[in-house]
Amino acid sequence: MSQQNTPRAWLRRNGEPDCVLLLDVMVSPCPGLRVSVPARLRYHRADPYAVHLDCHVDLEEPITWLFARELLVDGLEGWAGVGDVTIRRSAADGDLLAIALSTPGQTAVLRTPAEPVRGFLELTHRLVPLGSEHRLLDTEGLLRRMLEEAGGAEKFE
Repeated sequence: MSQQNTPRAWLRRNGEPDCVLLLDVMVSPCPGLRVSVPARLRYHRADPYAVHLDCHVDLEEPITWLFARELLVDGLEGWAGVGDVTIRRSAADGDLLAIALSTPGQTAVLRTPAEPVRGFLELTHRLVPLGSEHRLLDTEGLLRRMLEEAGGAEKFE
């Protein structure tokens, strides 16, 4: 793996997400064929429970999946998730993390080294420790916006 393809995580600078990990993930679109796809994990303190996974395929904009940070944490240790996103250590190679992304009728399994993902999560935990996410949420503002949309904000004042 060349230096420029090495996964790396960094903290926010100049309006970027709070934490980013660049990855090359392997996808098997059919048996016997593996394709490397550039991807990145993003973490934003403004959305403290979530992780964004951007897959940069041959499109103008990346395909972005949003899932719980805790799902990624649990997937490093065992099988995690039900439904559209499941995460686990690869059965074929325990050093790899397998992230299965499903839509109706299709599933893509992305494989990437587990240790850089673990380092990314450790950095997110330094930014926002597990269990403290609720402190960053503006629940009063969210409730106010929901009531305004429903036409009942004056009752909240």
